[in-house]
Amino acid sequence: MIDINYIMQNKEHVKELLKRKLFDADIDTLCENVEEKRKIQKQVEDNKAEQNKLSKSVPQVKKEGGDVNQIFAKVKALASENKENEAKLEKLEEEINKILFALPNLPDEDLLPGGKENNKPISYFKEKPKFGFKIKNHVELAESLGLIDYDRAAKISGHGTWFYTNLGARLEWALINFFISEHLKDGFTFMLPPHLLNYESGFTAGQFPKFEGDVFEIKGVEPMKFLLPTAETALVNYYRNEILSEDELPKKFFAYTPCYRKEAGSYRTEERGMIRGYQFNKVEMVEYTKEDDSDRAFEELVNKAKTLLEKLGLHFRISKLAAADCSHSMARTYDLEVYLPSIDIYKEVSSVSNARSYQARRGMMRYRDKDGKVHYMHTLNGSGLATSRVFPAILEQYQQEDGSVLVPEVLQPFMGGIKVIKPIK
Repeated sequence: MIDINYIMQNKEHVKELLKRKLFDADIDTLCENVEEKRKIQKQVEDNKAEQNKLSKSVPQVKKEGGDVNQIFAKVKALASENKENEAKLEKLEEEINKILFALPNLPDEDLLPGGKENNKPISYFKEKPKFGFKIKNHVELAESLGLIDYDRAAKISGHGTWFYTNLGARLEWALINFFISEHLKDGFTFMLPPHLLNYESGFTAGQFPKFEGDVFEIKGVEPMKFLLPTAETALVNYYRNEILSEDELPKKFFAYTPCYRKEAGSYRTEERGMIRGYQFNKVEMVEYTKEDDSDRAFEELVNKAKTLLEKLGLHFRISKLAAADCSHSMARTYDLEVYLPSIDIYKEVSSVSNARSYQARRGMMRYRDKDGKVHYMHTLNGSGLATSRVFPAILEQYQQEDGSVLVPEVLQPFMGGIKVIKPIK
């Protein structure tokens, strides 16, 4: 959530930043409502002060033989006026929150305006792989190697799902174990969060109310519960409504979870197989920091995701997203995009983002400095990594002319020493 005082003091600049995110919001009405609310609140406070003053005067007026009925009548009139004003305040609060809660985070000043068309690749790792034979796509390879069963998954679940089978399941689990071991080495705390989350979790993460329809809601459950779309949604709520001390920060977490999302893949070539589905596995990183440590934490998460891909030996690039391609809650995002040779495109396997104080304000997550002053934390997240696109990239980039696929060296210990996955006979 954006600081309402910042909006009031920088109205035109806020409008400009929201335009960069291609977001249309009635900031003028929001500010008018806030001003009206403040005016009425002052009137309510003044009335209460006058009521108290009049009530305290009653004993003295009685002692002097004066008429207290006029005092009681004025107190009653002030109370009636306050009742009307409090009803106005409640309505204004609803109107303010309707606009305020729907606002996206403001993009960082250095981001280009607009959407995907203005994303900018800023670095590459390795050259594009070259092959001296006709290559296969990851769907063909997964099926010929007996790693994935799409047909039976569709039979029992539907389009946008898959079975990992035999060495496919082992390769998937090897990736997850590799990611976990690397995060543990770097001092991150391992978490296994619940998969059913409440409305407040979606609100704090910034997904609700605007994107409430994008999650899998559990019907017939009160209060509302939904399946987590990413472990970030759970981890960024861990300190909701809490105040930590300054010396407790930063907090560095990571979690493995399946992730559930409504928008499954299409039949387009670039989204075939496991590139986009209803359920996929991911190891997610989240950091809580102080404001002056926020940029360092962002670079740390980018470098951690980058190192994982480098150790896997995959060709990839890092792209700095334009303002409107950053998600609703984020002020800044770098995407790490792995290369798929069969279609000659890059697909995101990690989005590293800084929400700054946006999520912390929504969830009242704060820290107290050494002078006793309370500040909002900054929250950051990054995939480390999503396997459903790393897996296909390994198959395509490590494929051999005989139809086999080499296992990246760092995964071999988690695969029982298997170095090559050969086609099934």
